[in-house]
Amino acid sequence: MPSTMADRFANDPGTRIRQATEAIEPRLVEIRRDIHAHPELAFEETRTAGIVAAELARLGIPYRTGVGRTGVLGTIEGGRPGPTLAIRADMDALPIHEQTGLPFASTIAGKMHACGHDIHTATLLGVAEVLKGLAPQLAGRVVLVFQPAEEALGGAAAMIADGAVEGVDMALGFHNMPDMPVGRFGYCRGSTLAAADRFDLVVRGRSGHAAHPSDAIDPIVAAAAFVSQAQTVVSREIDPLHPAVVTIGMFHGGSAPNIIPESVELRGTVRTLHGKARDTAEAALRRLAAGLEAMHRVRCDLRYNRGVPPLVNSDRVLDPAIASVRAQFGDVVEEGRPSMGAEDFAEFAERVPAFQLRIGSGAPGRNDHLHNAGYQPDERCIGLGVQALSRIALDILS
Repeated sequence: MPSTMADRFANDPGTRIRQATEAIEPRLVEIRRDIHAHPELAFEETRTAGIVAAELARLGIPYRTGVGRTGVLGTIEGGRPGPTLAIRADMDALPIHEQTGLPFASTIAGKMHACGHDIHTATLLGVAEVLKGLAPQLAGRVVLVFQPAEEALGGAAAMIADGAVEGVDMALGFHNMPDMPVGRFGYCRGSTLAAADRFDLVVRGRSGHAAHPSDAIDPIVAAAAFVSQAQTVVSREIDPLHPAVVTIGMFHGGSAPNIIPESVELRGTVRTLHGKARDTAEAALRRLAAGLEAMHRVRCDLRYNRGVPPLVNSDRVLDPAIASVRAQFGDVVEEGRPSMGAEDFAEFAERVPAFQLRIGSGAPGRNDHLHNAGYQPDERCIGLGVQALSRIALDILS
């Protein structure tokens, strides 16, 4: 090859990344299908972590296992000093019985990769191999974060407690999106995913005969009033421009139609995109529970647990990342809306500037949704994700 063409090839990162990805894509699909057939729930990902560790060892990438219980951290050192970029993928499955009929469908009853974390794990392994080959060109360091227990919203915090963000300057996350055609990418500025809080309320009354309610204190009536009043938290107390959702998904009480029960238990969630709305919702629910005691003569025990914070994308990472995706693929990027779903990549974003890229995984002719027993993402999103994330890392650490 003439030196001018060789120089041109060396200076064309898009071509290098594309060709490197195409060479390993069949193996990545095999890895994804293996993981898909053997799903593991939160903090049970020992087999998956073993696959990750074996691949990193094969690539000569130093790694550490048992981070956050079942997580894996790998490190790629660049050829020159510079910042540290963490790239994170989640590994856990869901307690769903698969109904896809795929030849590589889950072999474990009641467990399935219905959110595409098998896709994510295979994608980050591909990024690891591509960036290992480009390491001399990197000015800085890449930390590969294979995280457990995203679905339980506890894996990120566990890995961070074990040092996953020590020395990290910025973080990059990603998620496959079945409502976006494969080949497309997306982003959202600012608050993109919600904080997820949970509350448990026990309303205690005094049991009695249904024929003599005056001799009892009915916790069902009080609990029903709480359900009704909780709907006013969003409509009357939170800024209409700050999205929030209060949902009561469980209401248990009573054992017979002619007995007023001793107590009723409710469980619900609060999802908010902004900190002020989060504070307002918690204060309002506590006030409503306290008001029940005065209005209905019951006793209330409210336990309110704050979960993951909102995921807030930083323009410092978002802008160069989107520029890199466009440089690699052209005009395939679209700005999307926030979602009230939650994602514990927010724990990384709360500590360092971060951005989560949306990778289209919608298969032609299908209208799947995440957390669906029939979910079938288009596997081409693996290679496309590898190219996008590798190009972002190369450009940021240039």
